[in-house]
Amino acid sequence: MVRTPRTSGNPWLLVALIVIGGLAGSALGDSLAGAVPFLKNASHLGFGPAIINLEFLSFTVGFSMVMGPLTVLGFIVGYLAYRRL
Repeated sequence: MVRTPRTSGNPWLLVALIVIGGLAGSALGDSLAGAVPFLKNASHLGFGPAIINLEFLSFTVGFSMVMGPLTVLGFIVGYLAYRRL
């Protein structure tokens, strides 16, 4: 029996599983970083706060993310868990 890939699913479930996988991977990477030095390697992605002032409305936008090897692995596991559902 060949399983066909789903074309529609719940995108919020996908986001939740990827976030949970990333959090679990980051926590595991932080706890094992003392024993395995390779896990300390991380990339910092994002941009600093940018203020948009429209005179009647002002808001600040920023984004920052630190990705280590186990964080990426957690993202992949979260995606694979979504695909299996």
